[in-house]
Amino acid sequence: MAKNKTAYVCNECGQDFPRWQGQCNTCQAWNCITEVRLGTGTSATRTHQFAGYAGAAGSGTAKVQTLDKIDLNAQPRIASSFAELDRVLGGGIVPGSAILIGGHPGAGKSTLLLQTLCQLAQVMPALYVTGEESLQQVAMRAHRLGLPTANLNMLSETSVEAICDIALQEKPKVIVIDSIQVMHMSDVQSSPGSVSQVRESASYLTRFAKQQGIAIIMVGHVTKDGSLAGPKVLEHCIDCSVMFEGDSDSRYRTLRSHKNRFGAINELGVFAMTERGLKEVANPSAIFLSRGEEAASGSLVMVVWEGTRPLLVELQVLVDSSAMANPRRVAVGMDANRLAMLLAVMHRHGGLQMSDQDVFVNVVGGVKVSETSADLTLLLAMVSSFRGEILPRDLVVFGEVGLSGEIRPVPNGQERLIEAAKHGFTRAIVPKANVPKKSPPGMQVIGVSKLSQALEVL
Repeated sequence: MAKNKTAYVCNECGQDFPRWQGQCNTCQAWNCITEVRLGTGTSATRTHQFAGYAGAAGSGTAKVQTLDKIDLNAQPRIASSFAELDRVLGGGIVPGSAILIGGHPGAGKSTLLLQTLCQLAQVMPALYVTGEESLQQVAMRAHRLGLPTANLNMLSETSVEAICDIALQEKPKVIVIDSIQVMHMSDVQSSPGSVSQVRESASYLTRFAKQQGIAIIMVGHVTKDGSLAGPKVLEHCIDCSVMFEGDSDSRYRTLRSHKNRFGAINELGVFAMTERGLKEVANPSAIFLSRGEEAASGSLVMVVWEGTRPLLVELQVLVDSSAMANPRRVAVGMDANRLAMLLAVMHRHGGLQMSDQDVFVNVVGGVKVSETSADLTLLLAMVSSFRGEILPRDLVVFGEVGLSGEIRPVPNGQERLIEAAKHGFTRAIVPKANVPKKSPPGMQVIGVSKLSQALEVL
């Protein structure tokens, strides 16, 4: 009898090791290496199964081609009936692509995909595979949301081989797998949800999607820290990785792409959870700018660039005297390390000492800001809260701050100003290099090159 082969795989980076060890040498993570039983004859079995598939790659030996002889006729994308979802995916669903959608329980992943497939099923064959819920539960949700259920094909199955066999018979254009953590393969000797099962199931489905030209959308669970559960190599074999985020006490959900081979990354889509399911928000800046009736110090509006569009977000800063030896530095929606760096820049080049002050930063609306254009906004809001002075409500600020106190330009400055002018802002403090030759109608644009100049403008 042949002996089963065993490998040890890191859950964080996917690196293989000949034996178990406490720390991964590649990503330096601890207690992340698990045993994977490979079984016997796995590769030969799968190669034989895929040899009969007639798809884009075809069967037989692959042919070498020069780069200029490759056909550039792009396949038409499939509109998902949600403009926000199409924006995040880069313009629609690409046939033959593998898409992974992750999110916390209750975020609305299944609801979004059920609404999408019910609309797609009216114009093309679609298949919804549920492994966690029964068919009756999915049907009850569809009827509660008032969705058209006549043409959508449903399947309750957890075997990947069986799903692919049924898909060859039904020939759908789009398949939803809910979820990849409950899928299993017969020749992998481990339980569903393990590292080996998730990795092999995703790889099998990805190859099937490429060869048959079928778009497969897989739902993935997340861990406590918000990352996708399972091996990190899962994100490398798919074409698009999307995270569906949202607090349980908020009615708004954000859809952000972390990897996309067919479009821009860090694209943001905003949805609102209602009694009739998810509704897309066409103007998210209006939501994030829902400011209070009374003006308060430490509040300022910035323009961040999310994917391919500008977004106006309110930034709030609270500076208060600290009763502890080590003042607190709390940043919600921003990088805490960058907050500490900007405090040092303010002390050195702005002349304000806040070493004995607690500093709390919050980005309103639950938006996570990762770009550096929020530096100048954060510093000016910090000064406003520290001095107790209220900033004008029609003022918008953006710009990157360097360690020597210089104000650096940011990309797409003209588009940011136009978006701010649409929402009624009449004054803007921006980097000097971002001042346009012709300002938007009704807006006064002030360019600054140093932090001291920005403080003088205030």
